[in-house]
Amino acid sequence: MIENPLRPRLTRHPDGITAIDADYIRPGLAAAHLMVERGRAAFIDVGTNHSVPLLLAALGELGIAREAVDYVFLTHVHLDHAGGAGLLMRSLPNARAVIHPRGARHLADPARLIAASIAVYGETLYRELYGELEPIAADRIHTMRDAEVLSLAGRELTLIDTPGHALHHYCLLDRAHANVFTGDTFGLSYREFDTAAGALIVPTTTPTQFDPEQLIASIDRLLSYQPRAAYLMHYSRVTGLPRLAQSLKIQIGEFTAMARRHAADPDREAGIRADMLALWTRLAREHGCRLTDAEIAGLLEKDLELNASGLAAWLDRVSPPH
Repeated sequence: MIENPLRPRLTRHPDGITAIDADYIRPGLAAAHLMVERGRAAFIDVGTNHSVPLLLAALGELGIAREAVDYVFLTHVHLDHAGGAGLLMRSLPNARAVIHPRGARHLADPARLIAASIAVYGETLYRELYGELEPIAADRIHTMRDAEVLSLAGRELTLIDTPGHALHHYCLLDRAHANVFTGDTFGLSYREFDTAAGALIVPTTTPTQFDPEQLIASIDRLLSYQPRAAYLMHYSRVTGLPRLAQSLKIQIGEFTAMARRHAADPDREAGIRADMLALWTRLAREHGCRLTDAEIAGLLEKDLELNASGLAAWLDRVSPPH
């Protein structure tokens, strides 16, 4: 009898870093990362409850004992990043979950997080995507501080507060190797859009705390450390970061202009989605992407929906309806 039929999709990167496909919605959409240093390990973002067996199988495939995992870094508490953390922690007896102070209480007691997610996704899709969230015991949560440094077997990891995508977001700086783990702060970059010119990147402005000025400031702060590579959950390693950062900042400005342009529309989110898809299709073509228009739209469909909702929520905050 085969004890573990799971075969996680792994991508080996430099510096002891492995991307594990979290199998969220489709292959190549969400990557949990595992960092290994001198036999000790840390996860950076973990996917959903459905991802947990894959993460544990990856430990086995890489020869890492579950007892050797010291940290579960959760860049923010959106469920595609942190939904499986409570279940995963059950199998990692020595790990501490490192969480932003604005998010920690939501993973210790996930009732409000569940309700907010159901409001975004609807209950049927929510249950299908995320299952039943497990709380993390409060004594296993480490609440991060801005510029705090934690050590993984002597490898220093600096925690950087990065609002803009969400107020409960931080990133990790692996200074010795010039890496940053950016959650959603540094946008999304799906490997299907890669060309000879490198990666194509787009911002993520999902509900409900998107703030363009904060997000641009967080991107600039990350770039100030002069990293060579960024590890995104959607999807994994990108380089050439100054070019990507400039593209993100230009797009964020265009997004806010779209939102204002459609503010009075009967269905403003539909207008925002149409403009955003046109922008992304143009950028993909300029980048040398040979996917069809339908393929581009299909890969970005969920991001278009969530980004439009996030921009509408931002618009309501800055220009509330009378």
